[in-house]
Amino acid sequence: MAVYTDITEDELIRFLAAYEVGSLTSYKGIAEGVENSNFLLHTTKGAYILTLYEKRVNADDLPFFLGLMHHLAQRGLSCPLPLPRGDGKLLGTLSGRPAAVISFLEGMWLRKPEAQHCREVGRALASMHQAGEGFSLKRPNALSVEGWRPLWRNSEARADEVQAGLKDEIATELAFLEAHWPKDLPEGVIHADLFPDNVFFLGDRLSGLIDFYFACNDFLAYDVAICLNSWCFEKDGSYNITKGMALLSGYESVRRLTAEEVEALPLLARGSALRFFLTRLYDWLTTPPGALVVKKDPLEYLTKIRFHRAIVSSAEYGLRREEASA
Repeated sequence: MAVYTDITEDELIRFLAAYEVGSLTSYKGIAEGVENSNFLLHTTKGAYILTLYEKRVNADDLPFFLGLMHHLAQRGLSCPLPLPRGDGKLLGTLSGRPAAVISFLEGMWLRKPEAQHCREVGRALASMHQAGEGFSLKRPNALSVEGWRPLWRNSEARADEVQAGLKDEIATELAFLEAHWPKDLPEGVIHADLFPDNVFFLGDRLSGLIDFYFACNDFLAYDVAICLNSWCFEKDGSYNITKGMALLSGYESVRRLTAEEVEALPLLARGSALRFFLTRLYDWLTTPPGALVVKKDPLEYLTKIRFHRAIVSSAEYGLRREEASA
């Protein structure tokens, strides 16, 4: 979540008139995240999230995102829901952007998740993968291996401004992953961005998943790899195998990974680290001054890429199974 487009109180009041949400009492921008402009609204009927979809989001993808949230909620997954306007549509226009009002999900994201929280995330991720079965719309993952080279080209020339030697290192890494990326793994709808700030807890109980605006169709195990990268590393860059074991055991308590997924997990983790390095690098170099958004350090994910290069077996992530030690 972030704020790129500012709005005035008057135009917001006019926009909300199309919704049955009561009268506006207050609103404020939400600075976390990098993709859309988001505001927390308080009205006489409760709290809501207002999302303005920025230019980086393809408007043609919005039916997929909004429809997916409905599909998942109908199958028991706790996630926000877009509210209909008086004309039945889920989208309006505000400040020249497509905009939606989303239900407010109770809970807070954790700044310092522990192993028990990682286990809950693993369970929730597997439940989301199962709940996504039967969703009729499809959206390819534009930020999978085929999309990395075009993204890299946008930052390649300036990469050494961030760290000396970075241009050559990432070029080598990208070529390796393009040559060795797995094929024919189980696929389905994935979240693709399940970082701690997209998971809400009430105490130690997971209360829901949010921010489905990177969701797409891809390898299910790639989503697991993204979570290993985002939940199981400490601030100093070290991998916490206790958290990894908890996340993987939580996932497998709902959906068991296939032998092929287990074998591919180190490569998928390495690739997902590169994916987030590349988008962070681009934002680091190009986010305009004054944007109310927290830029994230790409070098955090460079450390993770280097860690995954040395991994031989999924057992090193904490997956305690016969296949993982073979």
